[in-house]
Amino acid sequence: MSKEKIINIFKDTGALLNGHFVLTSGKHSSSYFQCAKVLQYPKYLSRFAQSIANNFMNGDIDAVISPAIGGIVIGTEVGRLLNVKTIFAERKKGDMCIRRGFEIKENDKILVIEDVITTGGSVKEVIDEVTKLGGIIFGVGVLVDRSNGQAKLHKNQFSIIELEAVSFEPDKVPDRLKDIPIQKPGSRNIQ
Repeated sequence: MSKEKIINIFKDTGALLNGHFVLTSGKHSSSYFQCAKVLQYPKYLSRFAQSIANNFMNGDIDAVISPAIGGIVIGTEVGRLLNVKTIFAERKKGDMCIRRGFEIKENDKILVIEDVITTGGSVKEVIDEVTKLGGIIFGVGVLVDRSNGQAKLHKNQFSIIELEAVSFEPDKVPDRLKDIPIQKPGSRNIQ
């Protein structure tokens, strides 16, 4: 599927937003990908998850893990397609951890799936947690890579689409954005 067609799907479903946003990373941007809006439609969820799963089909994967909350829907579908258990990591007191009785055993091969990355911070935290528990990261699959390929998280990394979505440090927000009310649509509260 072409980049243009994917972007049109995001626009048509209201998943690509324009305005002034503070991203999970703390950076400011004039665009935001609300992947949940596109993934609520089974035809798009299936299409995107199949594309990610196809890329990792030949691996001997034990489990798929996603950072909560954004990656859970796409991660669950990728896990279903690969016929492996699907778990998620979530924040407890600000730290990414694996709870709810989910387990990663020594030498389990784990595929990390995320909806959107800008800096890859949440995925890095999940990778660290999996590694700490003795798991082996098989690869990273992403729906939207906003870093234009700059967030290299693993040698076996795949994204449906790579975009350069310009973002700014909080002290370098351009005047054109400063005049627009800030929105914080991400799943993590930024202080």
